[in-house]
Amino acid sequence: MTNAFDPRLLGLAQEFREALRVGVYMFRRLDPEGELTAAQLSLLSMISDGGLRVGDIARNLGIKVPSATEQIIKLERAGLVTRQPDPHDSRAVQVVTTEAGVAAVESANHRRNTMVAELLQGLTSAEVEQLAAALPVITKINNSFQK
Repeated sequence: MTNAFDPRLLGLAQEFREALRVGVYMFRRLDPEGELTAAQLSLLSMISDGGLRVGDIARNLGIKVPSATEQIIKLERAGLVTRQPDPHDSRAVQVVTTEAGVAAVESANHRRNTMVAELLQGLTSAEVEQLAAALPVITKINNSFQK
C-alpha cells in the first residue's frame, strides 16, 4: 500500500531534505579551529540537560553503540564528560557533562553563533523575517520526528 501525497508536498519534502543536508554540511565545517568536532559538540549538547545512557545517545545521533562509546571515551579522556549511576536504574550508567564540558559547549556555541550571525548579515530584512517565521515550523517538524 503506497501513501498518496499531494505532489507539491513530495516536492517540498525533497527541497527541505536537500536544504537540511547542505545546512548540516555547512555547520560541520563552521569551526575548523575549534577543539570539538561537530559530532562531539552534538553529543555534549544532547546530554547537557541532565545526561543520557549510551544507547540513548547512539539512537539520538543515529549511530551504533560502539561508535557512541568511542566518542564518549574521547570526551571522558578530555575531561568533558563523566559516567554516573543512572538514578532510575542501579544497573545502568548515564553520561553527564562536566563543568569543563559545559564551558566547552558554551565556547563553541558562541564562536559558531557568531559565524552564522555574520552569514545572516548578508540577508535582507525581509529574508531575516522569513527565516525567523520558519523556525517554529522547523522546530515543530523536529519535535514530531523525536516522538
